[in-house]
Amino acid sequence: MEYHSKVVSIGNLLLGGNQPIRLQSMTNTNTLDTRATVEQSVRMIEAGCEMVRITAPGLKEAAHLQVIKDELKKRGYQVPLIADIHFNPGAAELAARIVEKVRINPGNYTDRNTRGRTAYTESEYNFELERVAERLAPLLNICREHGTAIRIGTNHGSLSQRIVSRYGDTAEGMVQSALEFTRICESQGFRNLVLSMKSSNVRVMVNAYLILAEKLMAEGLNYPLHLGVTEAGDGEDGRLKSIAGIGALLARGIGDTIRVSLTEEPEFELPVARAITERFQRTDEYGAVKRTVRPDLFIENEISKEKIPSETSGVIGGKNLPVLILKKNDRLFLASETGELNLLPHSQVNSEEVHLNDDMPALISIGDDLIKRSLPQFLNKLKDKPRYIIMAEAGAPALRQLIAEIRARDLRNPLILKSSVKAMNAEDLLLENSLNPGNLLIDGFGDGLCIESDELIENEAVRIGFGLLQATRMRFTRTEFIACPSCGRTLFNIQEALRQVKERTGHLKGLKIGVMGCIVNGPGEMADADYGYVGAGNGKVTLYKGKEPVRPGIPENEAVEALVQLIREGGDWHENT
Repeated sequence: MEYHSKVVSIGNLLLGGNQPIRLQSMTNTNTLDTRATVEQSVRMIEAGCEMVRITAPGLKEAAHLQVIKDELKKRGYQVPLIADIHFNPGAAELAARIVEKVRINPGNYTDRNTRGRTAYTESEYNFELERVAERLAPLLNICREHGTAIRIGTNHGSLSQRIVSRYGDTAEGMVQSALEFTRICESQGFRNLVLSMKSSNVRVMVNAYLILAEKLMAEGLNYPLHLGVTEAGDGEDGRLKSIAGIGALLARGIGDTIRVSLTEEPEFELPVARAITERFQRTDEYGAVKRTVRPDLFIENEISKEKIPSETSGVIGGKNLPVLILKKNDRLFLASETGELNLLPHSQVNSEEVHLNDDMPALISIGDDLIKRSLPQFLNKLKDKPRYIIMAEAGAPALRQLIAEIRARDLRNPLILKSSVKAMNAEDLLLENSLNPGNLLIDGFGDGLCIESDELIENEAVRIGFGLLQATRMRFTRTEFIACPSCGRTLFNIQEALRQVKERTGHLKGLKIGVMGCIVNGPGEMADADYGYVGAGNGKVTLYKGKEPVRPGIPENEAVEALVQLIREGGDWHENT
């Protein structure tokens, strides 16, 4: 599937079609603090931000966007501003007269008195949809009058009860929510739209965009798409999630603007975003930026995501967890979660050394050239050799061809995925592996990942490798943190809170902990978390167990230890050994 988006205008900035992939980020200051918001916006712009998003939770903040806009203009900055709206249609309508784009969340624009409702008749369902159209009409009229764009920003954790009752809390539900709003806009003649599908679960996020792109193309509603993994967290983990999710879609030609959401200062998001887009566009000899997917990353044809069962070869394949292999000085080592390395017991053979009378466990390395030149002949040799492991060091097109052929022949050989790009530093290693083979790991393929570590410190390579397996939800080796990047609604130091929570709970393998700035999206976006730490006011935190708030209004300086105590009471604590 190829997604060809329409071109829309965000002020003087064109978005979609063959336009460059636009970079954006969001301030995390108090919107009413003009100096802090403007200075942070300037840092973002100078780092490469082409659109600046600012929260406007109420009428005061929405009106103050004019002051911020005027001050930025006075300093010589005229990038489009985006108002981030939740719950308050009045704030959206006021902001739409000031800024170039307004972001609304469908889940926050519907009836709020339906909590717990599980069933709607057809007439009830349609009646509420009509009420949504009525509520949206004034905003559409104002945006049409002022040339303001709208982003329909669907979040996995904040779907309306009406949508959940019919489609569940699923990728399909996210898509249907966005489609409903898009059709309303179309029916009222408003077409300056951008859409997004945000989730902290990389697989859900990618799947939602793929479904959405297909349905939009089918209905001729192919508006530009904003990409991002929400609540990705900070550091390596946040980058792994963001690069893998965003890259898997750009590799398919899907996506027109991106935001890398990190629980860090927003200007730190832009270098990561630029590093991603450099792989999916180029600057020609005349200085024009052209959209083009790097050939080794391009995903032209989808393959069935049905899991291919493999045979067991030692500790690899079968029901074993996906492994991490380190390649160092042409030797292969199995990495443990503690960082210990043991020489891989399998003999290494080349593709010409597969003998019919040889049933010893072995590993065969193949690359792009063999896959393109003689894949059928190679795979025919493996028909009765399921204990031979295939390690494929190839680009995304060749890897997908290999998997399709393995499935067609019903082969059960374990498959190890390896990037075909040699990284010279940790940053490039993280980026290249997240893009490919990260896109295949997201789809659930592979019995393991091989990282080449000749140029790296071993523990860096191990950390990044296991981090990517966790980011793509193939293997959990540490605590999973779901953390928002914060915004003007956050009334405590979320970066410091996340650091403290990670320091105290980072050893709780497989546990999911949410650290969220406020109640707007927090409880919803961390809905699959085991425990949550959510801002509840000025310096106050509410702790959650699952989806339920259980410790409200805890002072911020006591909240981390209170969270640890809650985990203990829940029976999920163990000491770090």
